[in-house]
Amino acid sequence: MNNSPDSLHRVFDQAFAGISRTLEAFTPQLTPREVGVITSVTMGIAKVSGLPGAGYDELLTFPGDLSGIAFDVDSDEIGVVLLGEYEHLHAGDEVERTGRVMDVPVGDGLIGRVIDPLGGPLDGKGPVASSQRLPIERPAPAIMDRALVTVPLQTGLIVIDALIPIGRGQRELILGDRQTGKSSIAIDTILNQRDQNVLCVYCAIGQRASAVAKVVANLRENGAMDYTVVVVTAGNDPPGLAYIAPYAATSIAEYFMEAGRDVLIVYDDLTHHARAYREISLLLRRPPGREAYPGDIFYIHSRLLERSTHLRKGLRGGSLTALPIIETEAQNISAYIPTNLISITDGQIYTSPTLFELGVLPAVDVGKSVSRVGGKAQRAVYRAVAGDLKLAYAQFTELESFAKFGTRLDDQTRKIIDHGHRIRAILIQPELEPASVDEQIVILVALTAGLLDGVPVGKVRDAGQALRKAVADIPAEVRQRFSSNDKLSDEDCKAILQVAGKAIAPFVPAPGPKAKGKGKP
Repeated sequence: MNNSPDSLHRVFDQAFAGISRTLEAFTPQLTPREVGVITSVTMGIAKVSGLPGAGYDELLTFPGDLSGIAFDVDSDEIGVVLLGEYEHLHAGDEVERTGRVMDVPVGDGLIGRVIDPLGGPLDGKGPVASSQRLPIERPAPAIMDRALVTVPLQTGLIVIDALIPIGRGQRELILGDRQTGKSSIAIDTILNQRDQNVLCVYCAIGQRASAVAKVVANLRENGAMDYTVVVVTAGNDPPGLAYIAPYAATSIAEYFMEAGRDVLIVYDDLTHHARAYREISLLLRRPPGREAYPGDIFYIHSRLLERSTHLRKGLRGGSLTALPIIETEAQNISAYIPTNLISITDGQIYTSPTLFELGVLPAVDVGKSVSRVGGKAQRAVYRAVAGDLKLAYAQFTELESFAKFGTRLDDQTRKIIDHGHRIRAILIQPELEPASVDEQIVILVALTAGLLDGVPVGKVRDAGQALRKAVADIPAEVRQRFSSNDKLSDEDCKAILQVAGKAIAPFVPAPGPKAKGKGKP
């Protein structure tokens, strides 16, 4: 071995060069973490200190894979809304920033699934497949990005499609007292979207688990889960999950809308959402306002519903139609939250407890219901055959109240009341049996032509079922015009009335024998 000074220098130089190359190639894998601590935990709320860089709406992580959203951001403390079970948290536990806002998985893999607002599966079918994630809070489309509402959204309910039409991209509020059939209207609308190229998102906010299970079962039995996503928060979930649920559901719906699809979203219901936000705000010590709701409750719902629209063709022309549901107390539609939502939406469908008790289902009060947009999107054939129907029904309801006093009625008034009873009877529809456009047109033509006036009121519903079955007997070229914007010709109406007359003939009583004279035999 050569131990000369020159050889030793060469060995040291080679070793030093190797160490230098190793150090240059080494990149430290250290990721900076910003960690704080919990100072207190209450019902669904945690106070956190030690996170000076956290921003509003930022997602924070807690022990046990629990997440939370930074709501109140002060200089020395942060109020965090917890998104899950929090019983295991204690003061002194670590809290870490994520640097991102709350988001939700989106994509075609969600269709047919039942998930929670965080994207977790609730149907026992394994993890949810998603193509990307979107923030739950997104800005509403700009005015210049929107297009006119021109295409109808058929609900399958004659009383709505004929008298209170809804367009794709509209926001139509459904309100009424509890147990008056509000959710049934929304579910029937979802069922009617089968083969209509409309995807549906049903968002259950704070509902009983049994009620949600019944809805999902009905959707499955009728094949509606093939085009529906269900987002669920139960009544015993933390208020934070109930608060983010409608925003997460809207982001899921927006993914399909931005892909050029037509989407229907149902919020069932925003009463629970408003109460959850009120609970969160009071726990965060925000100042209460009217009925203890915080001052920004209007903004909470307006920024949610403003995301529903019809996009212009340059943005693929998709649409998002919203059916928010709200619960009133003692028929008080002028209460705080109902009036807020009425002013935000494009019309309302009011369900009456009186009609519900009478068995008039769906219990839609036509006089208090209105659609400010859908009439422009309604098919021309509807406007032709149902144009005077709402006026005739309104006259009937007024005269019906007047007739209860026992006043003697003239023949014209009695005729209006008799016709009104048949209008009300034909508008009654069984739950989970939406009517197609063809069936509705045949029924409306027969109704406005007076064919049903000869049918006893007790048999009008059976006559309506017979009319629905008789649609197949109408010539195909006539039925094609039902779905177009063309008006029906006189020949078309004659063909419809001919088929309708045969269908309801068994329900028209035969004329009795003529009365004999009073003279002597």
